[in-house]
Amino acid sequence: MTELKPMGLWAESDWIVAITVVVLGVFLALGAKIAIQKEAEFAGHPKGLYMLFFAEMWERFSYYGMRAILIFYLTQHWLFSDAKSSLIYGAYTSLVYITPVLGGYLADRYLGQRKAVLFGGILLAAGHSLMAVEGVGGQDDPTINVFWAALAFIIVGSGFLKANISVMVGQLYKLTDVRRDGAYTVFYMGINVGAAIGTILVAYLGQTIGWGWGFGLAGIGMLAGLVVFVAGKASLNGAGEAPAPLGKGKEMVIYAIGIAAVAVIWALVQYQDVIQTLLIISGVSLLGYVLYESFKLEKEPRERMFAILFLISLNPIFWGLFEQAGGSMNLFTDRFVDRGGVPAGIFQSINPIIIMLVAPIFAWLWIWLGKRGAEPSAPAKFGLAIIQMGLANLVLVWGAAAFGIAVMTPVILVFAYFLLATMAELCLSPVGLSAMNRLAPKFLASLIMGAWFYMTAVGNFVAGKIGEATGGHDGQITKQGLLDVYELFGWIAIGVGVVVLLLSPIVKRWMHLDSLQDEMPETDKGV
Repeated sequence: MTELKPMGLWAESDWIVAITVVVLGVFLALGAKIAIQKEAEFAGHPKGLYMLFFAEMWERFSYYGMRAILIFYLTQHWLFSDAKSSLIYGAYTSLVYITPVLGGYLADRYLGQRKAVLFGGILLAAGHSLMAVEGVGGQDDPTINVFWAALAFIIVGSGFLKANISVMVGQLYKLTDVRRDGAYTVFYMGINVGAAIGTILVAYLGQTIGWGWGFGLAGIGMLAGLVVFVAGKASLNGAGEAPAPLGKGKEMVIYAIGIAAVAVIWALVQYQDVIQTLLIISGVSLLGYVLYESFKLEKEPRERMFAILFLISLNPIFWGLFEQAGGSMNLFTDRFVDRGGVPAGIFQSINPIIIMLVAPIFAWLWIWLGKRGAEPSAPAKFGLAIIQMGLANLVLVWGAAAFGIAVMTPVILVFAYFLLATMAELCLSPVGLSAMNRLAPKFLASLIMGAWFYMTAVGNFVAGKIGEATGGHDGQITKQGLLDVYELFGWIAIGVGVVVLLLSPIVKRWMHLDSLQDEMPETDKGV
């Protein structure tokens, strides 16, 4: 019987690979069809939006697929404690959101967003491919250095791609175009289509057949994203090009900076305490620089920058709680939830699946309310988001306590947690992306988007620290210990959300939405 087991695994993997090839083929075909059609718009939006949708979908396929099993890879393969694994997870995800500051700056001043996204995609493909190199496991295995290198390539690649592809979405529209929030919601759906498919397939392969299978598939997904992005260049109508002609020599220097950054991150990601110090120093410096630039502006754009800073400052509390999903919540689901034998990583797909189902409703709802003058302002939506995130924590805590700490928690509570967290996310993330792009002065567009992702990075590191706290004194998560931490931060989030709602009318006035004017060149104003 033992000799037959590998054959059974191979037969199972053949089915999974076949299904994966079909899924990849269908989405590549859809992306190619939109990319080559001649019409300027598709379904009421510029064609370029859908090309960026497909490119980002494949990037998220690889990122979220890997994220779904990373905490298990750390605890089960490299044998780190729960607390240490949560901290590494938080450090990694925080760096993924910090590097867009550098990538955004280089794109604004030199490369342009399109070339920055392409270079980032190449680095990401390399990183996800290196993740497939497993070694024998344990921290004494020298192959762990390949693992650190893989994380470094993904972190730097995300820096060049993440902020810049979001900026390109905004460049397809006039500043006063009422379709902008809807466009970012459509774009956000692309993120979650990729996240759902990637999470299910990568988590299944990684947790049932082998880590290399799951991570290797994530690499294939990233390559698919590059193909779509290169094929759809014409649909961008010039969006994302360099601000001025750039010589080959200078361009190569920028790429060399990116490769050097990989080496720096390789060392940095191994020392989480150093990351914490750098977050504090660079965070204060970045926000100080943004504030300095604000005071150089006229009254209305200056107050818009104040609104930006207010919204950005809310990211750490929201993402600190939300990003428990891939860390402590993933471990909780694996160990303390009656999940019927389904690999725990697959439950990470609940969030993107819910988004795909309700994002169109949210997009329609904002437009419907907007036409009637009843749409909540961006800061009010942020307040609602933080309150809902707090409720997600408390529902999980109260439900688990009601069923009994000593018994396995019903899986329905995992679905309830992700439902509330997802509704919260839809009130904050696409709205925030749109607000950053709309309110920022054009010459600071990518830097402001980078600052948005930077404070998201702080939130991810906070998530790692919260996850570390759930591990207790011995570094191993207990059910009661995790629920106690979740309850504390659930109440904190609700308190913060109420304060934000009270302040939202003031912040709305700072946004001066009624006096926004388009700054796009004449050739783009018909888009």
